[in-house]
Amino acid sequence: MKSILSLILFGFFSLTVLSQTNSQIRISGTVSDPSGMPLPGVNVLIKGTNKGTTTDFDGLFVIETESNSILQFSYLGFLTNERLVQTSTDLSITLEEDASTLDEVVVVGYGTQTKKEITGAVSVVSSESIEEQNPVRIEQALQGRVAGVNISSTSGSPGSASTISIRGISTNGDNRPLILVDGAVIEDLSVINPNDIESINVLKDATAGIYGVRAANGVILITTKGGRKNTDLRVDLDSYVGLQETSRKLPVLDATEYGAIINEAYAAGNQAPPFPNLAILGSGTNWQDEVFRQALLSDVNATIYGGGEKSAYSIGAGYLDQDGIVGGGAVNFNRFTGRGSYDLDLLDNLKLTTTAIYTNSNRSTLSENALGSVLFNAVNMAPTFSVRDANGDYTLATGLGNEVINPLAQIENTFNGTVVDKITGTVGLAYDFLDHFTIESRYQFNYSEVHNTSFLPSGLNFGDGKVFNNLGDSQYFVNDSFFRDYTFDNFLTYKNTFGDDHNLTALLGMSVFKTTGEFYNFTGRGIVSPTYEGASLDGAAELIDARDVNGANEFDQRLLSYFTRVQYNYKQRYLFSAVLRRDGSSNFGPRNKFGYFPSASLGWVVSDEAFYGTSDVLDFLKLRASYGILGNDRIGAFGYVSTLNAEGTYVFNNELVYGVAAGQLSNPEIKWERQKTFDVGFDARLFNSAIDLTVDYFKRRTDDLLLIPQVSGILGVSAPGAGAPIVNAGSVENSGLEFSLSYSKSFNDDAGFNLSYNFTTLKNEVIAVGNESGFIPGGSFGFGQEAPARMEAGFPIGYFYGLQTNGIFQSQDEVDAHATQTDATQGDLRYVDQNGDGVINGDDRVNLGDPIPDVTMGLNLGFNYKNFDFTAYAFASIGNDIIRAYDRNQNLTNKTNYVLDRWTGAGSTNSFPRVTTGPNSNLLFSDFYVEDGSYLRLQNVQLGYSLGNEVLDQLGIRKLRFYLAVSNLFTLTEYNGYDPSASSGAPIGGGIDQGFYPVPRVYTAGMKFKF
Repeated sequence: MKSILSLILFGFFSLTVLSQTNSQIRISGTVSDPSGMPLPGVNVLIKGTNKGTTTDFDGLFVIETESNSILQFSYLGFLTNERLVQTSTDLSITLEEDASTLDEVVVVGYGTQTKKEITGAVSVVSSESIEEQNPVRIEQALQGRVAGVNISSTSGSPGSASTISIRGISTNGDNRPLILVDGAVIEDLSVINPNDIESINVLKDATAGIYGVRAANGVILITTKGGRKNTDLRVDLDSYVGLQETSRKLPVLDATEYGAIINEAYAAGNQAPPFPNLAILGSGTNWQDEVFRQALLSDVNATIYGGGEKSAYSIGAGYLDQDGIVGGGAVNFNRFTGRGSYDLDLLDNLKLTTTAIYTNSNRSTLSENALGSVLFNAVNMAPTFSVRDANGDYTLATGLGNEVINPLAQIENTFNGTVVDKITGTVGLAYDFLDHFTIESRYQFNYSEVHNTSFLPSGLNFGDGKVFNNLGDSQYFVNDSFFRDYTFDNFLTYKNTFGDDHNLTALLGMSVFKTTGEFYNFTGRGIVSPTYEGASLDGAAELIDARDVNGANEFDQRLLSYFTRVQYNYKQRYLFSAVLRRDGSSNFGPRNKFGYFPSASLGWVVSDEAFYGTSDVLDFLKLRASYGILGNDRIGAFGYVSTLNAEGTYVFNNELVYGVAAGQLSNPEIKWERQKTFDVGFDARLFNSAIDLTVDYFKRRTDDLLLIPQVSGILGVSAPGAGAPIVNAGSVENSGLEFSLSYSKSFNDDAGFNLSYNFTTLKNEVIAVGNESGFIPGGSFGFGQEAPARMEAGFPIGYFYGLQTNGIFQSQDEVDAHATQTDATQGDLRYVDQNGDGVINGDDRVNLGDPIPDVTMGLNLGFNYKNFDFTAYAFASIGNDIIRAYDRNQNLTNKTNYVLDRWTGAGSTNSFPRVTTGPNSNLLFSDFYVEDGSYLRLQNVQLGYSLGNEVLDQLGIRKLRFYLAVSNLFTLTEYNGYDPSASSGAPIGGGIDQGFYPVPRVYTAGMKFKF
């Protein structure tokens, strides 16, 4: 009996001990980053099980587990942390940032890859980098940050676009890269709020071929910010205000200097000096001071996001308001952006994703970069004129040529506006089945309305013979455009791992794209209202509908594509990717409609090889190479057939009747441009991943260039609305080297430093131009002169073509001994007789430079100390040339002050010719008007202060940061114009400065608030 009782007691005691040994313990705590900021959404997993939880809004977690368990804390971008727990306790976990980031996921088109697996030339710009710069437009965030990407400003005017080129200019046509925002095609980046961006990925080589024909100039993939699952409601606010000013004014002559120069010019032309008493002129009017203003800029953005167990959402809104530094409030751009995204797990294996972006923008502008533009007039207007005359009216620019007018009168009498409404949306479904398969369907669409209006008041008189006068009835112009497009993608993905070492991803898909546009142009004469605000086409004395003259103006273009991609790697060491795409375009005739475009890339992670061993210097090394053929169809629709879209005027019963006529000549043989692109490079990390190095060599050749050649006028190409046909007749090659280096170092918990530098070399050469003349002209300079730019074999595309100077004639003997030069005398420019025929004429023109930079560089610097942070960004462009074309060169127009160094007698100078009103050849286009446009610009400097964690905890918020910044702080350049970074963006004719609107210097103060 005692034995049985003892056995029962022993069993009870054993069960008690066992139950105590395996009893559940409660673990709670917080997870934060090295700065002490709580991390929401951190995965907390009991190692060896599927049981876990995630941290909440404040980085808090609670989990029950057994004693002696190991908890794993993991979060994207941070190193995994493990902690052994034995008893109930409250933990404080700090996750360290993952310096390697080789497992960072990168969007590469219809899928993702880790950085380690990528075999192509892909660059990434994070949201943090964008936020540090606070750009008004997204393009500004790319300049200097991504090797191989060059951004040139078409203007510094509010709302103006920039030209983006990736690895050079590859065609005489449309060189824009393909831009996708959450998978939707976006043509105009002004509709996107930079604060909404999560990341920007740039595909620069043949791997962009997965997107087909629209990717020939590279691809920019933009991902907007979305919500997170299992996250409480959060709000992010960002707001700043700025003061803008011009970064430069041209050094023009004051009234006294002007009077002296004009008198000298008249005397040299045997005319009476117009200013006999220089003493009364004084300094006169500085017209640049009159047109330039300090202007305000403000931006406010708010984002709300969160998510539940199966869903995530994000809603954002932003408003930007920017006045212009020329004309003040007469130039304005304001933009409202609303954005939303919603993701939902309909089933465990069926996921829904949706995004929507709505943008409303309003823009008013003044004439820019043209003869008669506001800045052109401010430079050329005589300083002896006052702003207003004795009667209080604006002074008339008498005697200054037909294009030069009082710029203040011009500003006050310029009325125009552009309103854009655009909505972009995406809807996608992804269904997982049979463990390794995923089928996805995505529908993306854009709809936009563009409403342009302008008003020309009656009785507008800027002076006798001015081309801008309107002495007749008032006129009101309305141009309405409607654009629609959609893309429907369907693709099947297979992903599997075999034997733990062989990783395979296969993709098979198809894509349909359609874009249409309609254009309506109305002109009303004799408008009832005398003001722009009240102007309307209703009640106009005469109404002209362009459709009655030229017929309907619309386009319809379509693409049908099939594609497949295979990605394979062995142990993430040997990497392979191949793409084959079949694209069909409605821009080509039946025989050439479809094209096949293959590409492939290889990678080798050398540092994973057994023979590599360990190194204290080189932690990671990957070699890459890619080659592919991409197509391009970016031409107007229906070029392969004849269309009746030109203006036809006929006489019936002695009356003019407007009708239609054949437009651009057709060419049924046009076919795809074909771009062969090669890239080889390597990625390396050194010194415990403190240094990140990427080097690429690339070569891209585009054959069968789609261009419009010069043809005989006998063919009727000069008629209104008519034009020469599109032909495949050229080749262009771009090659260069890209180098990117970044360094990051944390000294302790309070201090850190980072530095990145990149440069790109570029050689652009036209290989062939297949027309009769052997070249295509472009651009304009002066009156009656031939185009100053060309596309011609053996030279960069758009190179400058003109006369070369060799100093100045110092005596009449030199003139007599030189080749015959019309109207030449001592003091004039001396042109080189290139062909030695003894006559200076158009046959002596040569290459004078080009607007394409030889080298571009970017330098980004940042450091933080405790609660302070500092960033600075610089960009340099070297080797680009600019044509100085903002001088009107009329007898009485003003001059820039380099005329003070003019030739005044033998030996006085050998660089600037004499001034005269007499006949001379100094105005012919020559290297005298071509300047070095190289520059170094400090693009942005920012100093910020963030409240510490203790204060944030007391306030119950996540983040509060204040900052001061200056953009475009200074520019070092020898160029004499307003802005060396500006260009029209035209492949032939870019880099001609007729009064570029300078990019402003902006002082901003702002705050970021998260709760």
